[in-house]
Amino acid sequence: MSAPFPRRRATLLLALLPISSALAVGTAAVTIDNFTFSPAVLTVARGTSVVWTNRDDMAHTVISAARPPAFRSQPLDTGDTFAAVFDRPGRFSYFCSLHPHMQGTIVVQ
Repeated sequence: MSAPFPRRRATLLLALLPISSALAVGTAAVTIDNFTFSPAVLTVARGTSVVWTNRDDMAHTVISAARPPAFRSQPLDTGDTFAAVFDRPGRFSYFCSLHPHMQGTIVVQ
């Protein structure tokens, strides 16, 4: 009698998660510091979760240059992180909407 409850609960939890989060095969890091994304160009395998960490003393955002944006962070304060899973091959340019000269690219193979 208790078996249907866990199955139903798991289904609800999966429905709340982005589908691409289940595809993450690894993690790669981008650091935000001194008004730059480092590395400026990051090459990852398909299904990688990229995590941006703000090490700067100013707030920054991470926003896809695609229209409409494929990903968009809230303003990140010092120490805040933002993650996105890249589940299809291609080049994905992004920038900081608060400081548009800050630009980066994720290359997914």
